[in-house]
Amino acid sequence: MSPYLAAEDLSMFGTDPWWLVVVKAVFCFAFLMVTVLFSIVWERKVVAWMQLRIGPNRHGPWGMLQSLADGIKLMLKEDVVVKRADKAVYVLAPIVAAIPAFMAIAVIPFGPAGNEVSIFGHRTAMQLTDLPIAMLFILAVASVGIYGIVLAGWSSGSTYPLLGGLRSCAQMISYEIAMGAAFASVFLYSGSMSTSEIVAQQDDRWYIVLLPVSFILYIVTMVGETNRAPFDMPESEGDLVGGFNTEYSSIKFAMFMLAEYVNMVTVSAVATTLFLGGWRAPWPISTFWEGANHGWWPLLWFVVKVQLLLFFFIWLRGTLPRVRYDQLMKLGWKVLIPVSLVWLMLVATVRALRNENYGFSDIALYIGGGVLVLLLLSFLVDMYRDKGGKAADQPAETGDGTGTEAAFDPMAGGFPVPPMPGQQVPPVPRRRPRRERELIVSGGPDTHSDGPAGGPTDGKEASDG
Repeated sequence: MSPYLAAEDLSMFGTDPWWLVVVKAVFCFAFLMVTVLFSIVWERKVVAWMQLRIGPNRHGPWGMLQSLADGIKLMLKEDVVVKRADKAVYVLAPIVAAIPAFMAIAVIPFGPAGNEVSIFGHRTAMQLTDLPIAMLFILAVASVGIYGIVLAGWSSGSTYPLLGGLRSCAQMISYEIAMGAAFASVFLYSGSMSTSEIVAQQDDRWYIVLLPVSFILYIVTMVGETNRAPFDMPESEGDLVGGFNTEYSSIKFAMFMLAEYVNMVTVSAVATTLFLGGWRAPWPISTFWEGANHGWWPLLWFVVKVQLLLFFFIWLRGTLPRVRYDQLMKLGWKVLIPVSLVWLMLVATVRALRNENYGFSDIALYIGGGVLVLLLLSFLVDMYRDKGGKAADQPAETGDGTGTEAAFDPMAGGFPVPPMPGQQVPPVPRRRPRRERELIVSGGPDTHSDGPAGGPTDGKEASDG
């Protein structure tokens, strides 16, 4: 095995007694629920502050119980099932959307993998469980959650929810490819798919420093995966009324809302684990305090990092407008996926050269040479493409030898046709001035057809007659 590959040791997992496993599972569930309740209030407070409003200030001190009041209100509302819905799928869809959102937190480490803490006198790791393919497990459960949204849009028996479900499905496909490529770069550098081992490999340097492009790619894709602004097209009220959840009310609507915020917490926890050192203390603290990464302190650093990423979600919603759907898909397919694949190839090349014991200067020379060759090839392709485009833009022969461009018909075939490059749309005829239209309607002279070219000089004669 290469010295750069991690030797996974997951023997400490699976040895806890059953009651301790239950305690850990309840803690993971409570952590998600409390974080969601806080995030909803925090989002409304921060957005209100950005927009110079007050925000929630009635329920509890400083309005901190507003999200709890919203949940109680939704549970007490009338639960309506639309008449044309497929009732079994209609009821099952919110459950399918919510349950996978809770499952990914099971493999997220809140602290070191060793027996660092004591719970009721039993030493254990601050993680429910871990797998050799933990990150693939996270990708799998994230993909299952999208079925709830798609089924909700289809089972409602309405057009706009169906469009919202299809949008969410297409969005998930395009953005999850780039997300997987960003994960693969981390796998190459850490040599493992285990979440605890990935955090252990960031002892000296966080992967946000070593893999900055992967971090940026993941940040963009996680916003698209969670259907948050500015990528909240499945719920676009401007053109879809409310998106896939338009026909839902009461507790079913609350479960969709819960799934969205739990997914926000989950993707933030994954970003913390993969790129921000996981539960490790930030650099200035870890240098002068040896106990910062021991005991219960790692839980504090983990929560702080997750909250900073949640604030990033809120910041985006309060500052950026919603993009068009074609812009959303173009970003996913034409920008994120090509960039992620090129970056993955670059990271794989660096790792292969490091495994062959090449020095840093040699690796930089090879990578720099490859980048220069790609830039030269792209320059040549662009140059020849520009020449071909100029030749295509030359005026076409009309058959009479004049070399003038053929007339463009914007209604060719009976349908509006956009102009091709080099073609000009004929000018739109101007409307008559209002006074002239009133004269024509009332029986007066048509000043454009009856009057002389210089203007309506016969107005006096018409009035005399």
